[in-house]
Amino acid sequence: MWVWPIAGTVLLLVLAFIVRSVVEQSSKQTVADNLETILNADVAALNIWLEREESLAEVLAEEPRIQKLTAELIDISQQNPDDREALLRSTSLTELRAEFESELEHLGYLDVGLFSLNGRVIASSRDEPIGRADLPIQKSALEKVAQGEATVTRPFESLFARQTDSGELKAGLPTMLAMAPVKDDAGKPIAALALLIRPDVNFTRILSVARAGKTGETYAFDKEGLLLSQSRFDEDLKMIGLIPDREDAHSILNIQIRDPQVDMVSGNRPTLRLADRPLTHMAAAAVQNQSGVNVDGYRDYRGVPVVGAWTWLPEYEMGVATEMDKAEAFRPLYLLRYSFWGLFTLLVVGAIAIFIFTVIVARKEQETRRAVIKAKQLGQYALEEKLGEGGMGVVYRGHHAMLRRPTAIKLLDIEKTTDEAVARFEREVQLTSQLNHPNTIAIYDYGRTPEGVFYYAMELLEGINLDDLVKQFGPLPEDRVIHLLKQIAGSLSEAHQLGVIHRDVKPANIFLTHRGGVYDFVKLLDFGLVKAVDGREQASLTSTNAMAGTPMYLSPEGINHPDQVDARSDIYAFGAVGFYLLTGTTVFEGDSIIEICMKHSQEQPETPSKRLGKPVAEDLEQIIMKCLEKDPAKRPQTAAELVQSLSECQSDGKWTIQDASDWWRQKMEQKLNATLIQSASAVQATTSSSADATLIVNLSKEE
Repeated sequence: MWVWPIAGTVLLLVLAFIVRSVVEQSSKQTVADNLETILNADVAALNIWLEREESLAEVLAEEPRIQKLTAELIDISQQNPDDREALLRSTSLTELRAEFESELEHLGYLDVGLFSLNGRVIASSRDEPIGRADLPIQKSALEKVAQGEATVTRPFESLFARQTDSGELKAGLPTMLAMAPVKDDAGKPIAALALLIRPDVNFTRILSVARAGKTGETYAFDKEGLLLSQSRFDEDLKMIGLIPDREDAHSILNIQIRDPQVDMVSGNRPTLRLADRPLTHMAAAAVQNQSGVNVDGYRDYRGVPVVGAWTWLPEYEMGVATEMDKAEAFRPLYLLRYSFWGLFTLLVVGAIAIFIFTVIVARKEQETRRAVIKAKQLGQYALEEKLGEGGMGVVYRGHHAMLRRPTAIKLLDIEKTTDEAVARFEREVQLTSQLNHPNTIAIYDYGRTPEGVFYYAMELLEGINLDDLVKQFGPLPEDRVIHLLKQIAGSLSEAHQLGVIHRDVKPANIFLTHRGGVYDFVKLLDFGLVKAVDGREQASLTSTNAMAGTPMYLSPEGINHPDQVDARSDIYAFGAVGFYLLTGTTVFEGDSIIEICMKHSQEQPETPSKRLGKPVAEDLEQIIMKCLEKDPAKRPQTAAELVQSLSECQSDGKWTIQDASDWWRQKMEQKLNATLIQSASAVQATTSSSADATLIVNLSKEE
């Protein structure tokens, strides 16, 4: 009962895990797609802006008037390379400044300047930069201009003071240059015209065209991991100490995209100095010129777990990334997870409760059944002492209340009362009850009590099984072996004719008793592993008994193809039983079941005479060896053939009823005397008078 609720719970959990996995993958894919969409939108807008700035610089650089004045200033600079004053005094500079002034008012740039191709400032709207050659302009930008192409530099810190939004003059403010070549009459670049741009206004605004939620941001960075645009989290960065807590402090050019390895926003402090911290997962990949997306999560420069997408712009030597806090990106997924784990907990608690309830119920039922057994009354049958236990149940001596007939009553093990066990138990009874051969154990009755105790009643046998017989008294004479084998073959013959295969023929399942004054009467027991060869039995019951039987007596096909056994497998086991009765040993022996099974499948057995070291009647030996053939086609095909062959043996009939009676009387007397002597010895050990002990022994002898 308790298996089904747990199985249902497990099935629901498996389905829930599958659904959860699918939803998580879908959610991650959605987040990845959104990040890439935002990144692509921002990068596209950035490229449009950069191209626009390059185009404006090119248009201005191609003005004939500017080209003429630039050529004059280049000549002055070359004639007086160390004379800054010569440039400042030149009328060309004054005229050029007049040209620049109208552009500055119209386009809104900070400044317009001219650089020689080696990086020296030869013109500007202000005097401070003129003549300087130490401006931190990226070398690649000048090289690109020298090749005749326009470009835009990465943001860098200006060396010259300019007015901030608050009106204060301050140096080191972020600056970008849109640069285009100024060419001579031959079309050869002679200088670089530069438009000074405020990246904290223009550049950062472009990267903020698209961003997600409350924590999404897109930013640019260089190969060293330096932030080139304004962060969305300047106030947070001041709180956690990554930038100074001043009104004019900004993140642009002041933040390293490095992993602090702790969440600084939550108040944790990093253990590594800034220079020793690694680049974030995103930056480390991007500076290797690798574009990518990560939705599994990594820490950003604040130490907050984020998801992100990034790309590298090699023509500008900078990367662009868009990121979002992982907690915000997967908030719907986290709600799903909480719901899932809540459902999971409820299912587990429910399954445990059902399990406990069903176990309690099952135990109560078992206690009730035990009480019935303890009361030793099953319907019309009264139970007496327990005779033994088998694979599926317990056997008691008992009697019918009305008939008073001694009976063996087999009860299905209370611990094994399952639907399958009951089906197998009923199957054993039904198949065995079809057999009425005198050498097959007889079934009297079958039923179950209101408490659910399953039982069947069969004839009560008194005697000894053949396994114990050989173990106690050694190998049997040939005439007695023939006498016993004919009875076994007779029982099997009837079973096989009804389409029933025993599948576990062995000495322990063959009982030697007496009936109607006839001793050495055989009874074939335990049809619990029988198989109906007409196919009417349920496949599940048959498969339960796959490779059924005892390894010492298994046929080769029973080992290699257990689902294909037929009556000839019982004949192989019959031969192995005959071998055991004659020699006192099994056909094959080994240190493990596998070794024994291998020998049954591959090795040829010794003859009984070779095993005993003395002659054995040839006719009997031939019958046994023929039964032990590996190929079923070479064995006797029916048990009836065995009965006929055994009847033709020279020793058949030599074991008489009188021989059997004498043997049983002799062995029973020996057993009785041994029991009485043991009893006398026990009394003697507890008796203080040796005379009393002698009297008991004498009485025992007289008995």
